[in-house]
Amino acid sequence: MKRIFQFGWIAVAAVTVAACAGKSSQKASEPASTASAAPVQAGPVKVETVLASARDVPQDETFSSTVQAYAINNIVPQTGGRIKKINVEVGDFVRAGQVLAEMDALNLDQARLKLVNDSTELSRLRTLFQEGGVSQSDFEQVELAYKVSKSQYDNLLENTVLRSPISGVVTARGYDKGDMYAMASPIYVVQQITPVKLLVGISETDYTKLHRGDAVTLTADALPGREFTGKVGRIYPTIDPASHTFTAEILVPNNDRALRPGMYARVKVTFEVNHSIVIPDAAVVKQQGSGVRVVYVVGPDNTVDLVEVRPGRHIGREYEILEGLSEGDRVVVKGHSTLRNGSQVTF
Repeated sequence: MKRIFQFGWIAVAAVTVAACAGKSSQKASEPASTASAAPVQAGPVKVETVLASARDVPQDETFSSTVQAYAINNIVPQTGGRIKKINVEVGDFVRAGQVLAEMDALNLDQARLKLVNDSTELSRLRTLFQEGGVSQSDFEQVELAYKVSKSQYDNLLENTVLRSPISGVVTARGYDKGDMYAMASPIYVVQQITPVKLLVGISETDYTKLHRGDAVTLTADALPGREFTGKVGRIYPTIDPASHTFTAEILVPNNDRALRPGMYARVKVTFEVNHSIVIPDAAVVKQQGSGVRVVYVVGPDNTVDLVEVRPGRHIGREYEILEGLSEGDRVVVKGHSTLRNGSQVTF
């Protein structure tokens, strides 16, 4: 009987130890469970917001280009000869028709004498022909000789007295007075710089958005602080299959001749104007690991919804939003670093 009583106490002690061990294990596991739980927001998050508004947004692009002369003329005679006069220098502005240089006039003088002689003979035979003193074939032969002499003289005059065909600036001179022109480099190069032109390569996606006569603006690095206006003068009809761009020719009046050929310029072209939602760029958040852009939109109950948007153009410190927002939506611009979808906010 005494042995049975001892065994009973042993059984009770074992149960008690097991129970205590279970409670100790349960208490040890409780902190781990509590640590793994998501943090609970203590209260509404204070944020700053703005209302999304709609306005006209120009769809423009800026292109790099180089200023070019509208026209370039190489001043040369038709044949070689001695240069008798040099009338202008590099940098001079010349008018269309102005005499730039004169070649030796020996051949011109001989052609003029022959023309005078043929003109006199034609006048004499015309009178005789009208009176019936010469045949029609003789008269026509003399008339033809005069026309040949006249064309030869005009050609020699044009190639002896060298005139500028355009108004522009002299950009090069290859010879001096007394040199023998050897039909190599031109005597003068004249470039027309009123207007000037620029050739711009534009993406084929904008081909239908650009039209002849569209206004453009441009700036030149050599002329800081100045902005020039021009227009699209010509649109090339083909697209480069390698770059998928087409060429637009931009014309700038350049009445004060400030723009010079060779200057580096940036041309801003406006293709169209969109009426779009615009919000501060601080409201747009880029999700890590992806190119997705989102904004936090505050609802009527002061909770936020995470909304994916498609930004358009970046204008200063604002973004054009093409999709995802409506006019009047209240978006968070400051304080969204601790926000989650559904968070409660206060202003």
